[in-house]
Amino acid sequence: MFFELYWQYFVTGLLLWATVKFGFCVRNSLKHSKPSKSQTSNEAELIESDSDDTTDESLSPALPKDLKHVPLSFTKLPASLSLERSKEFYELMNKRRTVRHFSKEFVPKEIIENIIRTAGTAPSGAHTEPWTYVVVSDLTTKQKIREIIEEEEEVNYKKRMGKVWTTDLRPLKTNWVKEYLTDAPYLLLVFKQTCSVKPDGAKKLHYYSEQSVSIAAGMLLAAIHYAGLVSLTSTPLNCGPALRTLLHRPGTEKLSLLLPVGYPAEGALVPDLSRKGLNEIMVEF
Repeated sequence: MFFELYWQYFVTGLLLWATVKFGFCVRNSLKHSKPSKSQTSNEAELIESDSDDTTDESLSPALPKDLKHVPLSFTKLPASLSLERSKEFYELMNKRRTVRHFSKEFVPKEIIENIIRTAGTAPSGAHTEPWTYVVVSDLTTKQKIREIIEEEEEVNYKKRMGKVWTTDLRPLKTNWVKEYLTDAPYLLLVFKQTCSVKPDGAKKLHYYSEQSVSIAAGMLLAAIHYAGLVSLTSTPLNCGPALRTLLHRPGTEKLSLLLPVGYPAEGALVPDLSRKGLNEIMVEF
């Protein structure tokens, strides 16, 4: 009798329960199957290359179709010399330090040009060479760069970065005031090219541009140190678009790194840090 009077309420409740349960399951399924932001950004270039409108006949490689292959120029060194050179290079690079206090002493431009030439020898995906190095020595432009960065960095330190991050930075004695941006004779800004244009006007995809620019940046740092100069690797948070506009870079380029380059200031101090030993960074099989 009771069910006969109120059956419609039982049915409505059952339908609502089933609807909620189904929606919850679908949401969880989508959550676990959805790629992360990093996966999406890393794979975007490759996904973009598979265009439904493109046929094999209409495709042409970015490099010449008849690209010549030549004998490798290579001189094999005696193992003893290789060992000696590897040790010498390690000992040299182990002296590299991040410097925040720069001398205003002049550095010949030719040194900077050779450093960038060296970075330009880095390998890249499909030899796309997806990098642009902007060299700034003009004091007025350096001052504008400093103003952009310090304004954003103050917000970063006070709001965006959080207590854990700023606490970790405290022993390094860093803050939002960046004198080195105007003291160092040169600022090198490394821009990553997401794509470019072929000679025929078609879009040229850049594969693994993030990894390619990262490798080139490592070679840039090594070249700076080898030339007897010092530097600091910085990634100005939230400053990329403003700096790109200031330096007249296209929208297809994104700021990866900013490095002041020059000689250290007299009496410059650096944190007394130690590096991980070989047993902490190498795994053998």
